[in-house]
Amino acid sequence: QLQFVESGGGLVQPGGSLRLSCAVSGLQVNYESIGWFRQAPGKEREGIACISTTDGDRYYGDSVKGRFAISRDEVQNTVYLQMNDLKPEDTGTYYCGVDRAPCEVVDVDDLDAWGQGTVVTISS
Repeated sequence: QLQFVESGGGLVQPGGSLRLSCAVSGLQVNYESIGWFRQAPGKEREGIACISTTDGDRYYGDSVKGRFAISRDEVQNTVYLQMNDLKPEDTGTYYCGVDRAPCEVVDVDDLDAWGQGTVVTISS
């Protein structure tokens, strides 16, 4: 059974940084992509970052390009999201997920599996 353990969320002032972690276990399917999406109260899911499990290519949503960085430890089956220069609009629950589709076409509203999420709050 696929399991996700997400951590690293918290309350940070604008301009600060956070590093999210997601340990994935029980992988029995060859997922093409692993990444992060977020959801703020009353808003739709937003794809944040994705990393290809085949070639390591990285993809980012326009709102986080240049501020966030996704990385992956294949040995530990852990994916990270380094978030810098955080803004109040980055507030939300952050989820990691996997999909059999490649990052270029993955649909965050139709992922194969995702975790319980970790809450990020950016406020002064």
